[in-house]
Amino acid sequence: MNHNQSREKILLTATRLFCLRGYHATGMNQILKESGAPKGSLYYHFPQGKEQLAIEALTISRNLVADKLRGNFKIADPVTAVQQHLQMLAEIFSSEERLQEEWFSIVPFGLMAAESAFETEAMRKACEETFFCWEDIYIQKLEEHGYSEDMAKSLSTSLIAMIEGGIILALTQKSGQPLLQVKAIIPNLLNCK
Repeated sequence: MNHNQSREKILLTATRLFCLRGYHATGMNQILKESGAPKGSLYYHFPQGKEQLAIEALTISRNLVADKLRGNFKIADPVTAVQQHLQMLAEIFSSEERLQEEWFSIVPFGLMAAESAFETEAMRKACEETFFCWEDIYIQKLEEHGYSEDMAKSLSTSLIAMIEGGIILALTQKSGQPLLQVKAIIPNLLNCK
């Protein structure tokens, strides 16, 4: 395994573990064991340790989810686009295998944000940037379809909060049903231009 492959393997393993287990419950030894990387390569690639690794993992997850959102938002109608996104998220819960394969699409950043908000300013900032990135995607879509700037901002914050909460409930219940319930009220929420 070359240096770039080693770094990538460590980062992807850390991303998965931080997202599924949280920052505090994920140890550096666990990351090393599951990535198969030698200890020296972890500190070579991430000299600032666990915090640097967590911030880079947050960035990877943020971008993966943003790409999924943008893909779902190619649909012209915002109501249909948001509902399609929620349907895709709900379907991930159809089997344990699918959940393990597509974990990056359902990252509950609210948990990571709550866990790290008082940890370090750098981690809090990385979580904040994640939510701003996603909100901007919603805002742009809504403004393209005639929503005022203020309404688009308000709705995007509401959507993020509802989806994050739906993901947490879906993980807890091991069911996509909470996300389908959010999907069902989207027309009422977004038909308030």
